[in-house]
Amino acid sequence: MISLNESHASHSVFILTGIPGMPDKNPWMAFPLGFLYTLTLLGNGTILAVVTVEQSLHEPMYYFLCILALTDVSLSMSTLPSMLSIFWFNVPEIPFDACVTQMFFIHVFGLVDSGVLLSMAFDRFVAIRDPLHYASILTHDVIGKIGLAIFARAVCVVFPVPFLIKRLPFCRPNVLSHSYCLHQDMMRLACASTRVNSLYGLIVVILTLGLDALIILFSYILILKTVLGIASRAERLKALNTCLSHICAVLLFYIPFIGATMIHRFGKHLSPVVHMLMANIYLLLPPVLNPIVYSVKNKQMRGRVMRMFQRRKSRA
Repeated sequence: MISLNESHASHSVFILTGIPGMPDKNPWMAFPLGFLYTLTLLGNGTILAVVTVEQSLHEPMYYFLCILALTDVSLSMSTLPSMLSIFWFNVPEIPFDACVTQMFFIHVFGLVDSGVLLSMAFDRFVAIRDPLHYASILTHDVIGKIGLAIFARAVCVVFPVPFLIKRLPFCRPNVLSHSYCLHQDMMRLACASTRVNSLYGLIVVILTLGLDALIILFSYILILKTVLGIASRAERLKALNTCLSHICAVLLFYIPFIGATMIHRFGKHLSPVVHMLMANIYLLLPPVLNPIVYSVKNKQMRGRVMRMFQRRKSRA
């Protein structure tokens, strides 16, 4: 086992934390985590397969859903190596460069997730506010450009973070408080001023996640205003029903994020186990539940999923 008090000269690894204070209980987490990762792959894989096969789902809303599914899988896979290392193989050490790489991809895909949810809000806004021009506004080219812009934004704003981390000297105990690497967690172990890191991180959160959330909220205010202006009650309910899945996905993303952030900032008195659970819920829960939400709440998607499984069953 590597010493927990290595100096900056030999600070080439970090020690990830499984269940704080109960390392002997880590194997008990292996099977639930394995189950969650399997559900993530199966659920999002099913969404991608159904949208690919069913011509009737070749619409902007479902293309954005595919981008969300790909992002959720990528986010889950970015945490998988360290999770397996700790909970399956009881190897908590992670090399410094591998930790920085994992941190980069976790933050990138987290921001991509937020951007995709914003684009899906725009999709619902256009569909309800201007249904006659919906298909001509959100063409395949436009959707592709939006997807590239979302990914480029995430990469550009996270790109400086590894360099900000690498410039810091680390002389404190090299134990991270999570089972994966995050900027704020690595920054905490530095023995020099982290003001630049903290300020940059705060600016990124405000200008990406915060701004995305505000625009999503504003778009739904406009959507609600439009829906309330529809004369037919049945049409009003139909319009609102098309937004339910997206609203659930937004809540699944932002509520755990806000909860984890609040606990990290103000929950110093809480048990480390609570911090661990909230951090894992924030990253693991949305990718698992998003496919379920869209399959249950979206009637068209639910019908196509059932039909695809019935076809496979009849062939078998």
